[in-house]
Amino acid sequence: MVNDEYIAKETCKLLLQINAIKLNPKNPFTWASGWKSPIYCDNRIILSFPAVREKICSFLSQQIKKRYEDYDVIAGVATGAIGIGMLVANKLNKPFVYVRADRKKHGRKNSIEGFYEKSQKVVVIEDLISTGNSSLEACQSLISENLKIKGLISIFNYNFEISKLNFESKNISYSSLCSYNYLIDYAVKNNYVSDVELTQLIKWRNNPQKWNK
Repeated sequence: MVNDEYIAKETCKLLLQINAIKLNPKNPFTWASGWKSPIYCDNRIILSFPAVREKICSFLSQQIKKRYEDYDVIAGVATGAIGIGMLVANKLNKPFVYVRADRKKHGRKNSIEGFYEKSQKVVVIEDLISTGNSSLEACQSLISENLKIKGLISIFNYNFEISKLNFESKNISYSSLCSYNYLIDYAVKNNYVSDVELTQLIKWRNNPQKWNK
């Protein structure tokens, strides 16, 4: 089993190679929150590259085996982690469910899709963590159905201080394959960004809400 640092560096490399993570300080992206950002992460792209999705699934599976000995179900957070979550559940030979962003408005009005039993232990898979709010809302949906959260693991994490505080406030453990710091380090060493662009990426990371105002 490979170590955490190798997984972090390899994941960063793969995400940049397939353009799942885009770095563009000169022409910033606008997030749903309204924040201007020099980085955009779309991990759904992983599913389109068989060799990459196999590696990412293997990394997630290894990390789950390492961190959680006793769990019953894998849950993916809609929509970004449904595909990758299902593949990981298959690799681990575990049942899979996914958590809707909003409760279904018709039929059974589910917030969780798939079969599960009360009091089962769940490992949650997320594609990325920014503030952590959407991830924690998914966890709360599972908890409200009397499921027990063992922990959450994501592919990428921006490592904002607010996300750390949010997870701590809910007493939910979490981890990620790679983070912003590993990503920037790899991007600089492999000429994805210039020194000037690096300065902007660091400034954004230190104060994303006010960057580029």
